[in-house]
Amino acid sequence: MSTTQTERHLAFVLRGVHDTIIEERPIPRLRNEWDVRVRIEQTGICGSDVHYWDHGRIGDFILTSPIILGHESSGTIVEVGPAVKNVKVGDRVAIEPGVPCRHCILSCDYCRKGSYNLCPDTVFAATPPHDGTLSKYFVVAADFCFPIPAHLDMEQAALVEPVSSAVQMVRTGDVRGNQTVVVFGCGPMGVLCQAICRAWGCKRVIGIDIVQSRLDFAASFSGGSPDDVFMPPKKPAGEDQMAWSEHVAQVIKDQFNLGEGPDVVLEVTGAEPCIQTGVHLCKKGGTFVQAGMGTENVNFPISVVCVREIRVQGSIRYQTGCHPTAVDLVSSGKLDVKKLITHRYKFEQSEEAFQKVKAREEGTLKVMIEGVRD
Repeated sequence: MSTTQTERHLAFVLRGVHDTIIEERPIPRLRNEWDVRVRIEQTGICGSDVHYWDHGRIGDFILTSPIILGHESSGTIVEVGPAVKNVKVGDRVAIEPGVPCRHCILSCDYCRKGSYNLCPDTVFAATPPHDGTLSKYFVVAADFCFPIPAHLDMEQAALVEPVSSAVQMVRTGDVRGNQTVVVFGCGPMGVLCQAICRAWGCKRVIGIDIVQSRLDFAASFSGGSPDDVFMPPKKPAGEDQMAWSEHVAQVIKDQFNLGEGPDVVLEVTGAEPCIQTGVHLCKKGGTFVQAGMGTENVNFPISVVCVREIRVQGSIRYQTGCHPTAVDLVSSGKLDVKKLITHRYKFEQSEEAFQKVKAREEGTLKVMIEGVRD
């Protein structure tokens, strides 16, 4: 597709904390013969996007110069490099927004093993200093674009990215059929994890949250029931937090007849009480996966981990095979991701969309932003 000198390329740019602007940028060029240029059609707002907008950093990733936000996106291929064979102009694609170095012959053991989410040279959209996808066009490696079947729309395609993250969380926990899994958090990522666990044959999947509307949604989203969710009791004033977390864990075991505890705990909130309760809840020899990121340091029951020989594993982004699996889950109908969408905004309303996510109002799940319209 050719572009004219008069065509405007608009982008939603973060210049500092709560400082955004829609500005005109040069149309991005292909960086090499394996790249493609995608016209962005839909973008979902992720918690990490909001974290940069609200705090200017996540851990070691610090905003030091303006970046374009957004990474949960879909679009249409409008230009391909001469070496590209897997997609063509006109293809509708879900975008995997993090491209690792892939220099496995030289030095990167992470890429060689397929754990490219750990590659130190990954270029990840909307992670400083790299630009994201909330713009008219986005350039990415062709093999990180996944064509979607005709029956899926662009909103569903954009939500392949968070599904891929949930697939990684579940895979990290080595979740298998006939297991019992407890998921802390019934927001978008939590309910996706619950749905994937059910799709993969778990015999019991339990969602934990402190917001009733999210519990109600989780109970129905993936074919569960009202008996598959739990709201923890509030901690009495003056009660020690760790002791209360241990108590809540026992309450959950008793209410759901979990015996010594579930096989796998997936912690998707990042909240210290949930982390503590999740560790106390996990059975001996079980697996605890930390995927949610809240405060950087928490009071962690390490002695419980040692005595029970619990496997503790972090989860970040996605590895080889997660995106194709996510496309299959969405296209097969096993995950009805459209049910997650509660709010839709035009590109010009991007700032308003971020404010909506930040407000964390009851009833807000996934917020979508439509692509630039000429």
